[in-house]
Amino acid sequence: MSATSASPGSGGPLDERSAEAERSVEALFGGRLGPVPWTHLARVSHPAAGNRWFGDLRGAWHYWWQAHYLDAIVDAGLRGLRTGDTAGADRHARQGDRLLATIRLRNRARWVNDFYDDMAWLALASGRLEALNAEVGRRSRQRRLRSAGRQLTDQLRSAHTEDLGGGLFWSRDRDFKNSPATGPAALHLARLGETTEARRLVDWLYARLWSADSGLVQDGIRLRSGEEVLVPDVWSYNQGTVLGALVTLGDAQSLERAAALVTAVDTNLTVPGGGSRVLRTHGGGDGGLFTGILVRYLAVAAAPRSGLPDETRAVARRLVLDTADALWRGRGSLAVAGRRDPTVFPLEPGGRAPAPPLELSPQLQAWTVLEAAATVG
Repeated sequence: MSATSASPGSGGPLDERSAEAERSVEALFGGRLGPVPWTHLARVSHPAAGNRWFGDLRGAWHYWWQAHYLDAIVDAGLRGLRTGDTAGADRHARQGDRLLATIRLRNRARWVNDFYDDMAWLALASGRLEALNAEVGRRSRQRRLRSAGRQLTDQLRSAHTEDLGGGLFWSRDRDFKNSPATGPAALHLARLGETTEARRLVDWLYARLWSADSGLVQDGIRLRSGEEVLVPDVWSYNQGTVLGALVTLGDAQSLERAAALVTAVDTNLTVPGGGSRVLRTHGGGDGGLFTGILVRYLAVAAAPRSGLPDETRAVARRLVLDTADALWRGRGSLAVAGRRDPTVFPLEPGGRAPAPPLELSPQLQAWTVLEAAATVG
């Protein structure tokens, strides 16, 4: 591995970094679904496992990773609008439409999944894609997006029951209510303007899973033989979706909670990195996306329109930028025949870029972090 520089772009240096991360993820992981024309999906590893053509039709493909891939494509489209590249924004909207259609195709021609958190992630991403399509004037292409939004939202509502006092079940087994499902569902409903329902979900999280000791949200509550069992694990992404929901709700109590949550993240979820404290990450696999999700919503909190105090926004901005800088410093490059060498990012800030085989999740996380940094820099 050797260091590489960002490709030139139409925005500033932070936009160039995010454009380079996008280019690299697409070069390493993006492509058709097997031999099926007019499809687009992200393979979960590089080199791709199994048969070149049919491995991604039969093997692991991770529905919820694809949802975050869609979110990143929307980020890139919004970057295009921000930098005056309207053609690029339209291209990303079209790519997002193709990806969303392929997710449904790969999921056996349906939106419904066994896990409610998976569906919440896709609901969030498809809602943002709908907004991007509207921004670039593609309102006539919204039927699939409306279908996805309607069916996914109905599924989330069905998982919100009075068992354990509220919250969302994690899966169709209905034996575990947790933050990974409840947080993004609350954010999705808040974005839809269903503030009463969203606030009920957030209040349940604070009543049942918020830790007064750390100021952070814990993982969930399992039902075992009629008994409630707290799962006290703390994951960065759960703080992110709760933060996003609080800022989107925007009332006085929500903003007070959001400010306290940013402080708790800064205190408890950071490690030393390059002279500052940066957000810690959670390795590979599913954990490879967790901190990227948190950074996405810290960037939302850092925005002037968030309504948060200036000092809170400054902390959120610092965490986003310093974490992005640490990932950028640890980058390397990978030789790929016939293409400009893609950039490869480390699994943790301050680490070194890994050698192949590579997983999609931490590379997609780096792209997400760099897009977030470009919005607050």
